[in-house]
Amino acid sequence: MDELDTEIVRLLQTDARQSNRELARRLGIAPSTCLERVRTLTRRGVIRGYHADINPADLNRGVQALVSVQIRPLSRTVINTVKDDVSGMPEVISVFVVAGGDDLVLHVGVPDLDRLHAFLLDRLSKRKEIVGFRTSVIFQHVHNTALSRLET
Repeated sequence: MDELDTEIVRLLQTDARQSNRELARRLGIAPSTCLERVRTLTRRGVIRGYHADINPADLNRGVQALVSVQIRPLSRTVINTVKDDVSGMPEVISVFVVAGGDDLVLHVGVPDLDRLHAFLLDRLSKRKEIVGFRTSVIFQHVHNTALSRLET
């Protein structure tokens, strides 16, 4: 990625709804050049999609938590099976496969603490592959919406 690609990505992260013409104007390039650059970034997988930023509380997910999960037996097949299964649960927002003492970290969102407790007891603890979990309730979440390329 060159400096122009980096600036395109930065501007799209700030406002993905801006028109190609507006994006080109802000970059000081021709709209055709801008469009081709965006298409190339999309084909290369740098730009993976465009998303709306939704307030979780408005979707009845006012309580969020990170759940660190330990799985046994420890194998790629078991981890992938559990990962795929839990990612389909409506309470689960994201699933991370991690190294260290835990095998997965789940980001969950539910209406209240009672629903979080029910999710942990009725959904997770019933799985024979899940041998333990720890839950951290999220009080505040800051999300960096404008990632930039780190220099090596």
